[in-house]
Amino acid sequence: MTRPLVRRAEPADFPAVARLTVAAYEADGQLKGETGYAPVLADVAARATTGEVLVAVDGGTGAVTFVLPGTPYAELAGPGEAEFRMLAVDPAAQGRGAGVALVEACVARAAELGCSAVVICVRAGMAATAWHLYDRFGFVRAPEKDWAPQPGIELLGLRRVLTTTPADRRARTDAP
Repeated sequence: MTRPLVRRAEPADFPAVARLTVAAYEADGQLKGETGYAPVLADVAARATTGEVLVAVDGGTGAVTFVLPGTPYAELAGPGEAEFRMLAVDPAAQGRGAGVALVEACVARAAELGCSAVVICVRAGMAATAWHLYDRFGFVRAPEKDWAPQPGIELLGLRRVLTTTPADRRARTDAP
């Protein structure tokens, strides 16, 4: 199987990205009990003004928003970190490599920009396939990044270190 090509979304892509993002979140049950998040997911133009909206090009199979700290869509990223949000794969195209390609693109972009880590948040009840994807890429729980945007919606922080600093090496060798 050939992995989909990932590129930056163009304005002509925005309506399709909006539709597939909302559809993916609905199919995964992530919009149940939500008020107001579907319009945020659908506002691709706003995300593209302060972040990078990337698309997996294979019949419009997936999209993600890559952001840096201090930008409007960054929820978790601190100094030196990058973050990606709103990763969505068309429910009809899941299992074909779009999610993997999008995560790879975000990790590569963060490394290219000299970031030390990539952070993301996931809903506590997220599907096992998504947990497996993030685990496969080396994301680990970062409880200090957990938060709740509204009562009853628990988001868990995950982090992947991109570079090894002297402090990281010392921490590993000092560990019991």
